[in-house]
Amino acid sequence: MALFVSGGFIYWLTMGEQWIVLLVCCFWQLCVGAQILRPQIANPAFAINNPTLTTVALEKPFCIFDGSISKGDSYKVYLYVMVDLASASRSSVTDNSSKPLDATFQQTNGGQSGPYKAAVFNVPNCASPPMLSDAADPTKVPAVLTQYLIRVGNDSSCLYDPNFQGVCNPPLSQDTTYRFKYLLADITVGVMKDQTPWSHPVKMKKLKQSTTIDTWPGRRSGGMIVICSILSVLMLLLMVGFLTAMFFAITGAEETVAETRYESQTIQEAVPRVQEISEQENE
Repeated sequence: MALFVSGGFIYWLTMGEQWIVLLVCCFWQLCVGAQILRPQIANPAFAINNPTLTTVALEKPFCIFDGSISKGDSYKVYLYVMVDLASASRSSVTDNSSKPLDATFQQTNGGQSGPYKAAVFNVPNCASPPMLSDAADPTKVPAVLTQYLIRVGNDSSCLYDPNFQGVCNPPLSQDTTYRFKYLLADITVGVMKDQTPWSHPVKMKKLKQSTTIDTWPGRRSGGMIVICSILSVLMLLLMVGFLTAMFFAITGAEETVAETRYESQTIQEAVPRVQEISEQENE
């Protein structure tokens, strides 16, 4: 058995299926090798609610740059971000000498005036993709996701930290469309070795205003209406029980006070009679 990764999914393959995949991969490299994959949004199986208001999870470039890597050299993958403008698909992330740009979020006004470097990470190991068995272990899920995904916009503190020295990956702007690009950098000589095309436009979600939220019961689900009805009835019964208890408590207190007054009056009337009887006997 072996693992095969395709489009964000991980499959177990038998020996016969491995040969089929090997042939397909060879055919792909020979016939479609000139086509470089674009950065892709993470598969919903790994990242739900994606993109959010200010972040987006992308698949790391597994097996994309393998043909550009030479043994003995050291490489890193740079992630560039840019607001989707008319010229975004033609924007370069290198200078005239093929050196990767080091533009920051602040220098490009959040990617509006040009691409900025948002992340740097090691080249994903095509020979050792994320293990499906590890994804079933809750303690290993964060490590698997880190190995498989890169989240853009997840650092909310680097912009305001004067001592921050790394690559800043600040939150993106809501309701704004962005493009992304991966670049393979040979850090030994500091030049670009390969790069992907810019991704397709990705739009961040927009925060809904409270006045635009539809609260009409007619658009609520049947289950929600049933639950609300049950809760309303229970609240009514609780209020009735509370009022009934208060009524009996007050009524009981009034009866106790009346009995006490009656006993006191009876005792007061009995005392003079006893005194009269005593005086008559003494005479």
